[in-house]
Amino acid sequence: MSRIVTVGAAQMGAIQRAHSRREVVSRMVELMREAASHRCDLVVFPELTLTTFFPRWWMESQEEIDSFYEREMPSNETAPLFNESARLGIGFSLGYAELTPEGQRFNTAILVNKSAEIVGKYRKIHLPGHAGHEPWRAFQHLEKRYFEVGDLSWGVWNGLGGPMGMMICNDRRWPESYRVMGLQSVEMILLGYNTPRHNPPAPDHDNQLVMQAGAYQNGTWVVGVAKCGVEEGCEMIGGSSIIAPTGEVIGQALTQEDELVVARCDLDLTKSYKTTIFNFDMHRQPDQYRRIVEQRGAVSPQG
Repeated sequence: MSRIVTVGAAQMGAIQRAHSRREVVSRMVELMREAASHRCDLVVFPELTLTTFFPRWWMESQEEIDSFYEREMPSNETAPLFNESARLGIGFSLGYAELTPEGQRFNTAILVNKSAEIVGKYRKIHLPGHAGHEPWRAFQHLEKRYFEVGDLSWGVWNGLGGPMGMMICNDRRWPESYRVMGLQSVEMILLGYNTPRHNPPAPDHDNQLVMQAGAYQNGTWVVGVAKCGVEEGCEMIGGSSIIAPTGEVIGQALTQEDELVVARCDLDLTKSYKTTIFNFDMHRQPDQYRRIVEQRGAVSPQG
């Protein structure tokens, strides 16, 4: 019997600095209601959904910096989203900037079940960009300044139809992100991103190819969701996609605005990959992969 999870990839258009969290949450609630009309089981929101992508700016005032972080989840501002989730019986994932009681700052995503209970949390590990001030750039990318490297690794959780995991933005470019979850039998990976169209050091890097490869090589669905459009003069890519274990894109956003992409995802489609060519227990050779975890940077061959 097929195990169908109907997913709504809830792409968000631009969020300007002047937009309040209440305004943003109102837009998210509308997307969730649209998802309910399509009988979705799960809605996936982007990375850092609740505010504009603030790492583009160098800020020195700690009060100003902290204004972009969430100290609790849910909060007064985000409670309407959780309330709507419970009312509609729809799970969701959400990316936001987390400020912990201990003063740590993470780029975080949570997984919420159909009863509006948080059942999973992930903190971004592959932080891109730089930590120092580089004022010659039109837009900086200061995630290394504003966030710590995530400390929870990549978990996988049941409760929404099958084993689900999360990653955030730049994680999608690293095969290790997918494989750690693949080794936990993940069947659907939820992925939010905020990606500038013009990344000065590498403007030609592909977005979808890495998600397609990760899906195929681990026999999993991947739901990649953008916050996109022109934010404070910086253009962010869209292309929110739902990708099958075959590596094929079966649904994609067409705009740079708030848009819901819906697909009925049969989690049983993962089985043929996990039991044949990507039967990890039968074919992997981890004793030959030691260099991956024992060495950080690349080295040139000798001679």
